[in-house]
Amino acid sequence: MTGIELSKRYYEFCKPALEEQAPALMAQTAAGLVGDGSECFGYDDEISRDHDFEPGFCLFVPDGADEREVFQLERAYARLPKEFEGFRRLAVDPAGGSRHGVKRVSDFYSEKTGFARPPEDARDWLAIPQYALAAAVNGEVFTDPRGDFSARRAGFASMPEDARKKRLAGHLFMMSQAGQYNYLRCVSHGETSAAQLALFAFSDHAMQAAFLLNGRYMPFYKWSFRALRGLPTLGGIADLLDYLLTTDNMGGMPATKADLIEDCALQFVTTLQDAGLTDAVCTDLGKHAASVNDHVRDARLRNLDLLAGV
Repeated sequence: MTGIELSKRYYEFCKPALEEQAPALMAQTAAGLVGDGSECFGYDDEISRDHDFEPGFCLFVPDGADEREVFQLERAYARLPKEFEGFRRLAVDPAGGSRHGVKRVSDFYSEKTGFARPPEDARDWLAIPQYALAAAVNGEVFTDPRGDFSARRAGFASMPEDARKKRLAGHLFMMSQAGQYNYLRCVSHGETSAAQLALFAFSDHAMQAAFLLNGRYMPFYKWSFRALRGLPTLGGIADLLDYLLTTDNMGGMPATKADLIEDCALQFVTTLQDAGLTDAVCTDLGKHAASVNDHVRDARLRNLDLLAGV
């Protein structure tokens, strides 16, 4: 049973008790499993149950809810059954713990992204890491009678186009610097550790760029490869990046890796051109980065440093 399945079944089991103890507030409260943890991404397995895995769910109460009613709902959540279908709840405080329990809608999004509501200024989006946005919009909403939580969620799920382009430009530039320029230079200097760091940087920025090109957010690094393989576009670079990261940099390998970096770059160039995001006609990702930045319509955002979104 996955974490989301367990959470949903536990919620349905507990819902009558919560409605009995806090009927007015429950009628306005969204419920689901959203946030941090592999179970919220659907990536949980037997190994991931070694910590923070329990029957639990989130109750997202309206921002203007009465404090006494919120406290009553918190108490009701704390009194829910400690065991469910063979799984035990973790020790929690009266408010239901940090990952599950009762949360105000604005508090949840502020905790995850630093913003209670989707920023109106595209520049503010550059301050929110992709992994934070991924945790804010993952999982599943079981019910949302008022629609407040889901509306906020939809706003965070869609990054403004100018912000997406600005961030994409920065990651493309870093791919160029780390992979197309510095990797072989490091090898030539005999700096094999620095060469490996260059590959790490190239791979990380390639993944970030791939998610942006798919209109999705890259999750926390330990789930990034799994999520990358599921992307409809550029998901195939996962095996290429895996090879770059896990094989030796000596014994004739550098030239092969440099060729693979160029193969990866060409896939990005083709994707950028197909999407109408670049006017450059070369394989230099640095030039494509500048062209993507030129497509940012907001002059204030466009004129920021190329790496402002990285």
